[in-house]
Amino acid sequence: MAKFEKFKYKSKNELKNKINELNLDIPWSNDLNILKKNIIVKDKKIPNRMAIHPMEGLDATKKGSPKELTRRRYINFSKGGSGLIWWEATTVTPEGKSNKHQLYLNENNLEEFKALINDSSEVADNRNGYKPFNILQLNHSGRYSKVSDKSLFLFHDPYSDKKAGITDKDEILTDDYLDSLVEKYVEASILAKKAGFDAVDIKACHRYLLSENLAAFKRDGKYGGEYINRVRLFIEIIKKVKKAVPDIILATRLNVYDAIPYPYGWGVNKDDYNKPDLSEPKKLVKELANLGVEIFSISASDPRIAPHIVRPYNLPVGNGDLPPEHPLEGCNRLFDLTAEIKKELPEKIVFGSGYSWLQQYFPWIAAGIIEKGKADMVGVGRMAFAYPDFAKDIIDNKKLSQSKVCITCSKCSELMIAGGPTGCIVRNPEPYASLYQEKVVK
Repeated sequence: MAKFEKFKYKSKNELKNKINELNLDIPWSNDLNILKKNIIVKDKKIPNRMAIHPMEGLDATKKGSPKELTRRRYINFSKGGSGLIWWEATTVTPEGKSNKHQLYLNENNLEEFKALINDSSEVADNRNGYKPFNILQLNHSGRYSKVSDKSLFLFHDPYSDKKAGITDKDEILTDDYLDSLVEKYVEASILAKKAGFDAVDIKACHRYLLSENLAAFKRDGKYGGEYINRVRLFIEIIKKVKKAVPDIILATRLNVYDAIPYPYGWGVNKDDYNKPDLSEPKKLVKELANLGVEIFSISASDPRIAPHIVRPYNLPVGNGDLPPEHPLEGCNRLFDLTAEIKKELPEKIVFGSGYSWLQQYFPWIAAGIIEKGKADMVGVGRMAFAYPDFAKDIIDNKKLSQSKVCITCSKCSELMIAGGPTGCIVRNPEPYASLYQEKVVK
């Protein structure tokens, strides 16, 4: 691994030279038109190859309804020209919230979600001449649930328990509880369709409940141990949602590499967890594809344990450590993981993350990755917080403004950890700079 360096490149050539110096296979294309091309999924059109990845705003009401900041964020995302908007984690059950202000779609607020989808789509159509493809991310936060009186986890994990405030005295979730979640995902999917979403994401990344279940090697019973048991809940949810809502498109944002030592991490080499072993992830994605999952967003690890694996950055969260590698190596790892999954799913839409650190040069690398067949689309999360109209600028101006891009300072993550509401305090200081002072700096 190369020594960590902050982003400091003043030209495309400087960045290209660094990529070559590190001997990384990060492609580059001067033809940005590929990012403007549409892509068809089932009977629906995604207007271009640029997506906004889910980033929790934590600005809903306590009952889970969108508030003013939620509305403003998704209106801005839609106006910004991205072909696909992957809406943030929305809990399927009240006790599974990551925060008391997390979104929660239910019968009582269905009309509020429907109104926001309609309003944001109309604004996008008026400004850009097309409506974005909208995916709702459905989630149970598992061990990272913050509103339950008890810890909601599947097995004791020495690498994650402390991060989640779990002690040896806390008891794991029962199989009966996990059984009950299948219907919760079905109910949420039915409501998502009624609200106007094009697709639902059955979230299995970043060590939330379904992601954790994939690594439940140390759990007994029907949801732990052997591969068939560890994927059982995920597979059953997919099957039941497909049957109950056959006309909604299925997606998943999926960890394929946890970067946590075996037997507590999934997709890792048993002898060296720093190396991925994608044998099980590849087996799973093919099963999911056969069951009708059409869109795969590929991710890795747990931001609380190895944040540099999830999202390369210039500054760590709080007093965290600097990464043990150059951020370009982190970007390259995410690109390679996505490319490996794309090889398994030639007929499906596959894309991943790792682009925000590239700042104003991200479009040319994004275009190169699609051109080389390493992904079908590209997605950004933190960049969208900072620069919601990045896609429109790429389409209209064939470049990004250096004064608008995300600088990966991790302050949005610090604000999220402190309880939000969450946004970019550098590019959108009102109201996030004052919230940062109030909740983080104090």
